[in-house]
Amino acid sequence: MTVRARRSELATPASNEWMFAKAAASGADLVFLDLEDAVAPAQREAARGKAAAALRDLDWGRTVRAIRMNGVDTRWAHGDVIEVVTQAREALDVIIVPKVRSARDVWWVDVLLTQLEEVLGLQKRIALEALIEETEGLQNVAEITTASDRLEAVIFGAGDFSASQGARVDTNFDPVVDYPGDMWHYARARIVVAARAAGIDAIDAPFPAYRDPEAYRTACDRAAAMGYVGKWAIHPSQVGPANEAFAPTHDEIAHARKVVAAYREAEATGRGATGLDGMLVDAAHLRLADNITRRAELLGL
Repeated sequence: MTVRARRSELATPASNEWMFAKAAASGADLVFLDLEDAVAPAQREAARGKAAAALRDLDWGRTVRAIRMNGVDTRWAHGDVIEVVTQAREALDVIIVPKVRSARDVWWVDVLLTQLEEVLGLQKRIALEALIEETEGLQNVAEITTASDRLEAVIFGAGDFSASQGARVDTNFDPVVDYPGDMWHYARARIVVAARAAGIDAIDAPFPAYRDPEAYRTACDRAAAMGYVGKWAIHPSQVGPANEAFAPTHDEIAHARKVVAAYREAEATGRGATGLDGMLVDAAHLRLADNITRRAELLGL
């Protein structure tokens, strides 16, 4: 599996060509051209060619290039994969599969891609990300996260999940009544645990209130604290806050290095634990420090 930065995943409607260049220059770790909910049904087939041309012809720099296909139970799914992959070829890195309900949904896309790559003679495997936005998908998330070795990330889709659960929420997917804590904590926790157990990334839900950057940053910080590595951005203005929130700070990196040095010094003298700045340091702290340093290396910090 290719290890990629996914701090920000920017959604861009595949039918809106005037948005493509700005998305490519947004600094997002990943941009997906959306063939699903952001495109009117009558425009979804025409949007495939627009997406493929943008993936192929624009300068994306280090940004991961992706599409969100239509669900495998729709009439567009087969054509989305075949047409975009055939036209974009190696210019497509990732396909996001929406409304995944079971491992079989991921398997279906995997098999279709395997056949296409062989027929087209592609030199690069296309990766997958799966959207958990149905209650059935959450129930089966452990099986979904291990359904394919193409699967690199699983994403919490709070909008459709709200509808699937029958929740009473506003347009930002927040409860319409005073609710103690995060109403979606159970779903978020279950998704991130399944993702980590499978060795893949967990991405947090979109945040429609793009004119409230402070609230978006708070949502990013809370997701990062849980172990999520990134969050959807529905507007380019959300890319910067997400990139910052899901990257370790200089202080965190420096402290992680001190932890490693202190532990190794203790280990060299036959001890399995030591003290650092008045706090215990043992093997568990070494693992936490390793997470930070590996993340910093991935992001070039």
